[in-house]
Amino acid sequence: MPVIDINIHHLPEDLFDNPAMLDGFLSTAPRGFGEIATVAEMEDGRKQLILEKPKGYQNLNYVEGDYSVDAKLRAMDDAGVDYGIMRVPVWQEWLRLDTCKAVNDNAHEIVKRSGGRLFSTACVPPWGGQDNVDELKRCLDNGAVAVQLACHYGQLYLDDEAFEPYLSVINDLNVPVIVHHTPLPVEWRSIIDYTNFRREFGRIQDQATAVGRELFSGMFGRYPNLKFTHTMFGGNWFANTALLTPHRPPKAEAMQRLDPTGGEAIKSYLENNIFFDMTHPHSWGKEQVEAALRINGADHYMFGSSFPVFYSWMSQGVDFVKNTLDISEEDREAILFGNAKKMFNLAV
Repeated sequence: MPVIDINIHHLPEDLFDNPAMLDGFLSTAPRGFGEIATVAEMEDGRKQLILEKPKGYQNLNYVEGDYSVDAKLRAMDDAGVDYGIMRVPVWQEWLRLDTCKAVNDNAHEIVKRSGGRLFSTACVPPWGGQDNVDELKRCLDNGAVAVQLACHYGQLYLDDEAFEPYLSVINDLNVPVIVHHTPLPVEWRSIIDYTNFRREFGRIQDQATAVGRELFSGMFGRYPNLKFTHTMFGGNWFANTALLTPHRPPKAEAMQRLDPTGGEAIKSYLENNIFFDMTHPHSWGKEQVEAALRINGADHYMFGSSFPVFYSWMSQGVDFVKNTLDISEEDREAILFGNAKKMFNLAV
């Protein structure tokens, strides 16, 4: 069966050679808020872009050469991936509009050179304003299949009123959204000390917080056409689905410590507005992934690899879904291909 990977990372191919492009990335990371962006040379002579928060704690590494169209297509061929959807990982939280335009232009060129195998998503600052809206529409006119967002910007998650003008436009355009994690949640200090805890759980906590805020804020009631696909299984959201859906108690309690209202609305938002990127699914475990598919429905999950964080994640992920999961062939086809084709209206 054909395979679509909806989580292939995109960076400008000339990031390390174009001083203006590199400055567009380095100068926008908000050092005043503890985000330290630097370029370093690796032992093999290649350059890498490093993001630390706080100083001394690496959270992100972009390696020169990993993001070219040739590198993407070779990895896809090796892993048995037929099509891929690209998005800028993390850095879009800060990019200026001028840099976003250059990023989008390069993504469009990569799509043209990929022989129909790669698709782009629109990287635009989410603050509203006509210039930003115009860039979004330009990307869509150029064939972008979705809008990409970070799950928070600074200290603001996407339920904040600051994003309503932009979300209103996306809602009216009825275009799907991919919500990528950031390396750390807004409240990050308790999880930074241990590398794996910081670099895995930090992303999970951030996505779970984002999904919860979106559901409880009622934003999907105001913008019912929004369809958000969150990375990292929505931050393990399948484990929270029953617990965090409000339930009415069978009898009156002396004190009502939890709000029992809104359960039906939460269920409808989970059904109609929230979807999940199966980010390198083999890492999560067979029982966990099968539980997620049972709880939220296989029609809400799409395969993603986070290539090129680890090259092997793409091939391991495809093999895991094809040969390890005990699921129906209908569900297997849906999460590897059908759901993404439908969500992003792909001509494949």
